[in-house]
Amino acid sequence: MLSEREKELLKLPTPCYVIDEAMLKHNLAILQKIEQQTGCHILLAQKAFSAYHVYPLIAEYISGTTASGIFEAMLAHEEMPQKQVHVFSPAYKDEDFDELLRICDHIVFNSFSQWKHFREKAMRHPEVSFGLRINPEYSEIDTDIYNPCFESSRLGITLENFEEDELEGISGLHFHTMCEQGAETLQRTLSAVEDKFGKFLPKMKWLNFGGGHHITLPDYRTDILIDCIRSMQEKYGLEIYLEPGEAVAIHAGWLVCSVLDVIRNGRDIAIVDTSAAAHMPDVLEMPYRPLILNSETSGTLPYTYRLGGPTCLAGDVIGDYSFDAPLRRGDKLIFTDMAMYSMVKNNTFNGMPLPSIYLLKEDNTPVLLKQFGYDDFKRRL
Repeated sequence: MLSEREKELLKLPTPCYVIDEAMLKHNLAILQKIEQQTGCHILLAQKAFSAYHVYPLIAEYISGTTASGIFEAMLAHEEMPQKQVHVFSPAYKDEDFDELLRICDHIVFNSFSQWKHFREKAMRHPEVSFGLRINPEYSEIDTDIYNPCFESSRLGITLENFEEDELEGISGLHFHTMCEQGAETLQRTLSAVEDKFGKFLPKMKWLNFGGGHHITLPDYRTDILIDCIRSMQEKYGLEIYLEPGEAVAIHAGWLVCSVLDVIRNGRDIAIVDTSAAAHMPDVLEMPYRPLILNSETSGTLPYTYRLGGPTCLAGDVIGDYSFDAPLRRGDKLIFTDMAMYSMVKNNTFNGMPLPSIYLLKEDNTPVLLKQFGYDDFKRRL
């Protein structure tokens, strides 16, 4: 059965993303408590969630944002003023760097060659803190496309390539080696960081633990996280930063779609008005099978369907699901956990309309934040 809150989603035109204000606040309150207990700084990783309409809400709870490039940095500066803006990129363009110096509090470099290229200009801006991304060559991520420490990774400086005599002007180190993982993984990762780069930490003012921390999941060991933070603070006198994305937006959104047709080819197939390729690319990239409210795995309930999108891509398949009743044209389905890595990664392949974006307020009132049309498709080309 759907809750009264979930029933409101069935009234919306499809396809649409819906951000859950109540769950967003729940997640943010957990992150705020970590900040208050430890004095660390938690930053929203915009690469996972950039719905800037709720940035004023996020700003009430955490220290700021981190960006992966110039446009994310500009968005954070504009929409979350008075909060910290950090940026990391594998390489910066000369024409972007002046603007980054103007709007960012921390700028992290991926190599000593990048640091040396921009150092003279950077050193004229004492109000900005500069850091280096390190690669401890330790990660517990199984999927290479998401593993920053896989062989020949372009992300971060390995110990072999670390130039100790070029640290003038560098205030901190940054590592990002995790993806959807718990505090136990962070604990083991910190051991690897200390083993390889510990001798440089006394020279630093701050250490950034990166992202990939599932802090807001019920089984996450916040006690271990707090111990990790305090250990680095006490041992080296460091200011600690974390930059989760999923932990902010996890379980805080849905994607609502409608059934357009039901066909049969060896099995029952339902064509819906949302696309894995265009609207939830991680379904194909990860890959994974997103959950649908009131559905089960194939064969569990009486009626099983393979759900596919309306694009021409043969592989635009969302997954196999079973339901209590047969699907018919016009039925609406609600995909869960669709706030993160969806709106930020979607596209208009095949001229697919982008889903509208709604905010479901705590009182169950849906508020339209953004609606897209043909011009949004045309302007991208």
